[in-house]
Amino acid sequence: MSTNRLIVSADQGKTKISRHIYGHFAEHLGRCIYEGLWVGPESPIPNTRGFRNDVVAALRALNMPNLRWPGGCFADTYHWTDGVGPREKRPSILNVHWGGTLENNHCGTHEFLDLCEQLSTPTNVCEPYICGNVGSGTVQEMAQWLEYLTMPGQSPMADLRRRNGREQAWPIKYWAVGNENWGCGGNMRAEYYADLYRQYSSYCRNYTPGSKLYKVACGHGFDWNETVLKIAGEFMDGLSLHHYVVPGSGPSKGSATDFTRQEWVTTMQRAWGLRWFLGRNENIMDRYDPDRRIGMIVDEWGTWFDVEPGTNPGHLYQQNTMRDALVASLSLDVFNNLAHRVHMANIAQTVNVLQAMVLTDTSRMLLTPTYHVFEMFKVHQDATLLPSILECPEFGPGAPVLSASVSRDKAGKTHISLSNLQDEDGTEIACELRHLTFGSVTGRLLTSPRMNTSNTFDRPDAIAPTAFVGVRRTSDGLVVSLPPRSVVMLELV
Repeated sequence: MSTNRLIVSADQGKTKISRHIYGHFAEHLGRCIYEGLWVGPESPIPNTRGFRNDVVAALRALNMPNLRWPGGCFADTYHWTDGVGPREKRPSILNVHWGGTLENNHCGTHEFLDLCEQLSTPTNVCEPYICGNVGSGTVQEMAQWLEYLTMPGQSPMADLRRRNGREQAWPIKYWAVGNENWGCGGNMRAEYYADLYRQYSSYCRNYTPGSKLYKVACGHGFDWNETVLKIAGEFMDGLSLHHYVVPGSGPSKGSATDFTRQEWVTTMQRAWGLRWFLGRNENIMDRYDPDRRIGMIVDEWGTWFDVEPGTNPGHLYQQNTMRDALVASLSLDVFNNLAHRVHMANIAQTVNVLQAMVLTDTSRMLLTPTYHVFEMFKVHQDATLLPSILECPEFGPGAPVLSASVSRDKAGKTHISLSNLQDEDGTEIACELRHLTFGSVTGRLLTSPRMNTSNTFDRPDAIAPTAFVGVRRTSDGLVVSLPPRSVVMLELV
């Protein structure tokens, strides 16, 4: 009999898993924006109004619910007026945080919002999530940016927008007041930032009729978050939290591909720490926001390793293996199971930076194992969470053997995501499905021949989803046989 058990209460689902948990992040960092997304209209790489057709098509297939921009640390050095108007007249900017790169500002406000429209489909809107400059900006600058974006009538900023080629206002829903203002965003104290947030948010007006602007405050550690909630909680709709998984220590974060079994275990231990981190913040938030009006916005998360050899250390370019895929599936399961408090999450980052969906090499592109996890898990977007209890041992202290979450979509299909976090051993899990009837079960599998296999430009499909057949029915549910280092998505109809 299996020592692993998943008990699903299909009759108790009440919480919707927000599709915005499956959000993304594109910072002006390394080759994320320039080359990864934006190549310019004159580029020989096929593009639509400057954005790569291949990358946009791949990301559109994920049903991207939102995209965070322009940072990150870059946001608190970014002045939006430098990125509007004729491109040839825009001043360049030195990216002081990330590699000292000189950028020409050709990808600015109009271009980014065009990208969000290109990433949208008839059934899915990719909402822009914009991070405003508190660290080196002013209240007036932020207020005027929102007027420029959202004012449908006559005003100085709306008229400027029209002169720059956009008649209609954009319906902006998500707005962050600063980023990491405890560090790269100004090295502020919590009390100081909380007062600034109250001031800035007062002037973050949304001019779109009938639309609410969802304002996000900068969070950090537990003491900081408690202070900000105490002083400014009534003015915020979301609290930003960041969680990176770094297996190394000291100056070395560890290699993305050349790692040991112990480093695998350490990575899973620290990835599972996300549940403890969010749980403790949930307790703080519940004290100041018992009605759960304020959402957790985990707008930076993922793995962070040493850069690939020979690349700019400030560009944060790293490869992606099945280890990254399992950090992604584990994290998404955590967000799903905390959907009553987690309203949005944004993996860092979309292209060519940290735990990316896509890697490019001039005109070539590949999809990472993490991309495939997001594609498999998109069935959870806006579905109803079905409460479940997972019972399993650990294969290392603080590293459980398995991860899981369960949901039912609007069509009545049930989806069970299961991940075997072990690098060496396969395992079985018995799924007890209470009050759930179904006629058929199918599945998809993501796994790799070795723990450090990655998709490369020579072998772009070394890791890709395949059909899964390791499931059998029982009198009360299912028994699932999971290969080592694997992600499985089951669909019950």
